[in-house]
Amino acid sequence: MGPAASVRLKSKFADRESLKRGRKAKNPTRFSRLAEYHSIPIEPRQRSKMEGKETQVQVWFDSQCPMCAKEIAFMKRLDWFKRVEFVDIYTTANCPIDPRQLLARFHAREKGQPVVDGAEAFAALWRQLPLLKPLGLVARMPIVLRMLEKAYDQFLRVRPALQRFLGT
Repeated sequence: MGPAASVRLKSKFADRESLKRGRKAKNPTRFSRLAEYHSIPIEPRQRSKMEGKETQVQVWFDSQCPMCAKEIAFMKRLDWFKRVEFVDIYTTANCPIDPRQLLARFHAREKGQPVVDGAEAFAALWRQLPLLKPLGLVARMPIVLRMLEKAYDQFLRVRPALQRFLGT
């Protein structure tokens, strides 16, 4: 078990009078038996499986787009284990593909995988965020991914008008 500390605990139901006198009750009851001290080993804190993992996915984003910047800020808050590297297209020198392509659609690359775009990139990102991981796993199904891709294409068509409407 290794070096483990122990703590002495007593029940809140202890026979307080017996404890004050420093002896056990004459007629032990259910509660006075709980008053006996017990040693409970305390294990050193175990690291969770996800804690301290290295970056698992890179995401390229357009920091000049206010709507994109807000969305990335939200995703950064959901990245509890710092498994996502968010790369601003305007500040990086090494883009894996043409920067104009990176600006046109959302792109991501999982560790050891090729660069993907659109709904597949969102799914790769979601799989690394604890709250969105179920959605990312469901998006691996081809029919779901096709539906998400169609929805993303529709969003890209209305995005300029949506940005004008929202004033961003």
